[in-house]
Amino acid sequence: MKKFFAVVAVAALSLGAVSCGEKKAEEAVENATDSATAQIDSAAALVDSAAVKVDSAAAKVDSAAATVAPATTEAPAK
Repeated sequence: MKKFFAVVAVAALSLGAVSCGEKKAEEAVENATDSATAQIDSAAALVDSAAVKVDSAAAKVDSAAATVAPATTEAPAK
């Protein structure tokens, strides 16, 4: 019976000692998460900027195609 109480006492004291330590691992995870979120936001802004440029280029191409295309839709004579 004494051994059982000794084991329980050691377990309780060990858990108490472990739970009082600093939690730097959680802080590192939070910092890494914040950094990753910032990079994702930056990439999203870059993609949005590229999409605007592509839309602008597509509008220019459509405008040029409308200027060059003949007004009639008849097939050319052979």
